[in-house]
Amino acid sequence: MARSLPVLQSSLNKDGSRNYVHPADVKGRFTRSRNVVFAVLMVVYLALPFVEVGGRPAVFLDVAARRFYLFGASFNAQDFWLVFFLLTGVALVLFVITTLWGRVWCGYACPQTVFLEGVYRRIERLIEGPRNLRLRRNAASWTFGKAWRKTLKHALFVVLSLFFAHFFVSYFVSLPSLLAMMQGSPAEHPYAFGWMAAMTLVLYFNFAWFREQLCLIICPYGRLQSTLTDRDTMVIGYDEGRGEPRGKARDPNAGDCVSCSRCVVVCPTGIDIRNGLQMECIGCAACIDACDEVMTKLKRPTGLIRYDSMNGFEGKKKRVGRRRLLIYSVALLAWGVGAIVALTGRGSFEANLLRSGSPFVTEGEVVRNALQVHLVNKSDAAQTFVLRGGPAPLEYVLPMPEVTLAAGEGRHVPVLVQTRDFEPGLRAAVEVRLQGVDEGRRLEAAFLGPGR
Repeated sequence: MARSLPVLQSSLNKDGSRNYVHPADVKGRFTRSRNVVFAVLMVVYLALPFVEVGGRPAVFLDVAARRFYLFGASFNAQDFWLVFFLLTGVALVLFVITTLWGRVWCGYACPQTVFLEGVYRRIERLIEGPRNLRLRRNAASWTFGKAWRKTLKHALFVVLSLFFAHFFVSYFVSLPSLLAMMQGSPAEHPYAFGWMAAMTLVLYFNFAWFREQLCLIICPYGRLQSTLTDRDTMVIGYDEGRGEPRGKARDPNAGDCVSCSRCVVVCPTGIDIRNGLQMECIGCAACIDACDEVMTKLKRPTGLIRYDSMNGFEGKKKRVGRRRLLIYSVALLAWGVGAIVALTGRGSFEANLLRSGSPFVTEGEVVRNALQVHLVNKSDAAQTFVLRGGPAPLEYVLPMPEVTLAAGEGRHVPVLVQTRDFEPGLRAAVEVRLQGVDEGRRLEAAFLGPGR
């Protein structure tokens, strides 16, 4: 029997126009697992700015004050270089996960998937009904029933987008400040209001219309999956050896696939998984649940569409250890060592010796340099710093030998350095030490003078 042609189902029509995907409802073990994960992650995503760790929000990016709080640790602008470890760490973890289990992040944990499938599409199904009814209503002319359903759906989408936008802003504005802003006039806080309004529009546009196009057009992850996976990566695929040739259930010469296209209509990106692994597949496993449901009704073994490696689908043995995974794991281990060294070596204050005004001035035989110590208290509590000058022949004048800085405060402390015995090569040195704590820095700068 000749193989049946695949059902044309995509987010694009034949003429290149947008085909609005309406995935059908599906039940099964993977769908139930995803719903649980969605619920947990929605709580996590929305609660992070409000749950306190060490007296601060778990995640609080105070851009205005240039202070950033992550799970009890505080950072300031001088710690921006640590973002390198954050970004590379996320990338390496994603590389390892993708090599092992494909796009499980996209299907289960990505905020786009969590909120689209866990909130917006649920509301759409509740108001407009199941897939077939939605398609018929969309193709029909406008009626009162169609109008009120569309109006109610989009009104709820706007309200939800506004609600989630406030949570987004709360990552950058403290909770008391956010509540105060909400009670005041938008004109009193134009920037915060502008960000909130812009995020509301972006969220509404994305979840009400753009949807799967974000994954297909904007997100680069799908295009990278071919370079991150290999033939031993666990992916969602179709067992062609068992399913082909396709035919009716009563045909003794046909394979197990009955061409019901159930795997296609439940796909949130509109692909046919029977055509092989594709960029559009986000690994949501909806097609597995749909196919298993059909196989169960036909009293045939489940797993025609399943999680397996490409080698597994071909009946070959799956390799556990392979070069790609080893390279990614070694890189992740090296990153971990580097991140630990960087974080443990990070001090509680920042100090730099800078020049102030003219490079030097002379008064008779005296050569004087005006310097300043830029101090930043990086801790969450007030700290007192003690400044001491270096050795002879340089003389030091410290107008503020002891400085107390509040948490996160920075200050420029003046230092005058002078000598009567100037020789090229002299270096000015200032020692900055935390009072009562065995932590200090020695700062040096070249002493400039005539002929230098």
